[in-house]
Amino acid sequence: MITQNSEEDKVKKILIALIFTLLGSMLFCQETTIISSGSNASAYSYEGVKTGVERLKIHTYVLGQVYKPGLYVVPDDTSFLTLLALAGGPKEDAKLTKIRIVRPFPETGDKKIIWINLKDYMTSGSDSLVTSSPMKAGDTVILSGTIFYAFSKVADFLSKAAIALSVYNLVTNIK
Repeated sequence: MITQNSEEDKVKKILIALIFTLLGSMLFCQETTIISSGSNASAYSYEGVKTGVERLKIHTYVLGQVYKPGLYVVPDDTSFLTLLALAGGPKEDAKLTKIRIVRPFPETGDKKIIWINLKDYMTSGSDSLVTSSPMKAGDTVILSGTIFYAFSKVADFLSKAAIALSVYNLVTNIK
């Protein structure tokens, strides 16, 4: 003979498990961008002849606080600003004063970091602040987020945790 309390307890347990499964997927699922580079892949590709000009293409990456991060195959004379525009531009929470370009040197295995202050460029318009040289094969442009971006991520996580706890409290107090 099954009592009314044991039936209610089973329903509560099922509801709690279902809610935590749904909330857990909301809390811990994130968008992930995976960039893999094969060891045999070249940073260059040949476009051929178009309009009478031979073009060499380079592979570059744009990561972080841009609207379209990822791998970009662009002409070898592409500037930093052009590449940033192709990536959709910086998001509103991007740190424009400390943009990094990581430039690898495959022959030595070394890497050089070039710092760019896009905010100064936007106020003064001086090309020397945004590097006058074009992007190189294998360059990675990284736009970090501001402290407000980090704060918003923490606040978002805490609000989701509070919702999960309040739902748990609501379900366990069903009479």
